[in-house]
Amino acid sequence: MEDGLISVDRWANGSEAYFLTHLHSDHTQGLSSSWSHGPLFCSSITAKLLPIKYPTFDLSLLRILQIGISHTLSLRSPSSDDFTTVHVTAIDACHCPGSILLLFSGDFGCVLYTGDFRWEPDCEKARVAKDMLSDCINAHGGDGVDVVYLDNTYANPTYDFPTRTVATQQAIDIISTHPDHDVIIGINTLGKEDLLVQISSALNILIWVWPERLQTMHLLGLPDIFTTDTTLTRVRAVPMYSFSIDTLEALNRIRPTTRPTIGILPSGLPWEKKSLKKGEFLSGSFLTSRYKRTRRSANSTLVKIDKQIGKAGSPKKFDQYIFSVPYSDHSNFAELEGFIKFVKPTRLKGIVSSSSCYIEPMYYFGRLCTGNQPVQQLHTRSKMIESGDFEDDNVELDRNRSKESFTMNESGKTVVTISSETSFEADSVVLDRNKSGKRVVAVSPKTSVRGDDDIELGRNRSKALKVKLSGFRMRGLSIFRRKRRGAKLSDYVEEC
Repeated sequence: MEDGLISVDRWANGSEAYFLTHLHSDHTQGLSSSWSHGPLFCSSITAKLLPIKYPTFDLSLLRILQIGISHTLSLRSPSSDDFTTVHVTAIDACHCPGSILLLFSGDFGCVLYTGDFRWEPDCEKARVAKDMLSDCINAHGGDGVDVVYLDNTYANPTYDFPTRTVATQQAIDIISTHPDHDVIIGINTLGKEDLLVQISSALNILIWVWPERLQTMHLLGLPDIFTTDTTLTRVRAVPMYSFSIDTLEALNRIRPTTRPTIGILPSGLPWEKKSLKKGEFLSGSFLTSRYKRTRRSANSTLVKIDKQIGKAGSPKKFDQYIFSVPYSDHSNFAELEGFIKFVKPTRLKGIVSSSSCYIEPMYYFGRLCTGNQPVQQLHTRSKMIESGDFEDDNVELDRNRSKESFTMNESGKTVVTISSETSFEADSVVLDRNKSGKRVVAVSPKTSVRGDDDIELGRNRSKALKVKLSGFRMRGLSIFRRKRRGAKLSDYVEEC
């Protein structure tokens, strides 16, 4: 699909048509009440909610996409100035109210943009959506999907959290086993309504929400179980920005015996980890600005925290007042894998790229695609691979014994062997020595890493391989461990 024809969740000027998958803020950056770049296509629910977020938005720009119905658009080609036909179908993404997948087809082929989505095996709405997608793909010619733009938020096998049904029951159990406690639940301005409805139904209680959230609940036509009167219930759903350990501690200092308070965080990934100096880490969560410094050891706290990251099969008590429940509106790894097996796209691209834990989906799912793409290749941004060199005392070079040259592989690429299991492949390689006498291997653009094992630099693993790419440096051993997990190299660089 040519640039400038359509934009999905992108709001800069220059496209013929714009599409909004849902109203979460990370998909509406650049959209505003004064935005007027062109027609905006979205679901009917999103169109109903949009004026709450943007009160003075020009509603004449909105175009409603009916779920499961193919819509035909005639758009002017930016390159030829001729009109081209684009077919688009919206399908329920089961992420939040109004969220949709978008299936495009035309002269460019067939493109599926998932937006944020979660299709669970036990979800009836997801089963209906899956059948609908299958019918739509067949109706668009039956040649399959050329490109899938995938919600790769949890595209890593460590993320094996349970279904929302299971997580909902965990939240219900926490509340029911704390009958003398007030309970606050952290939610966003849109999403997790089903969780609140199920809690209310199971425990026969009202749920407090703030006034703007109550307006959203009414527009969505949800049951009359929500209130803004704090005296009518002990369970409150509060904005995420007001949900923290500090808040819970303050509430319990005010009334420690009359009515203690606990918090429930419904999230797939509450913890983050930051590197410090060698061997040390800061471990904590976005719940608080306080972190715990740890040093890696066989039985250290860090090891225990690592076990909590990703594998969120049961509730965890991160603080004396806060429980984390593995309730996520994004697909886990197994669900993503099943989705790719079902769609069988030719190519695959991730839509989440700004996160520090970005996962390149081709790393794990490339083998499931029908196109000829590398399955395990370190993903780098193009601007970061203009040139580079690798420097270490222990680099071993594959050479032809009769010449001072590097080994060429079957594809004509030059191979530099770092160990028996791992090598680098490049268009051109130059052997040199730096001022300190260390051997330097300079590689050209489009360098990729082959091999699944950690790189071993000779026998001395304490000598980290230094990699320099366009003004950045990083530690080789750390990078290639992350490479095995599918992480983007550019997210772990350190500016010189």
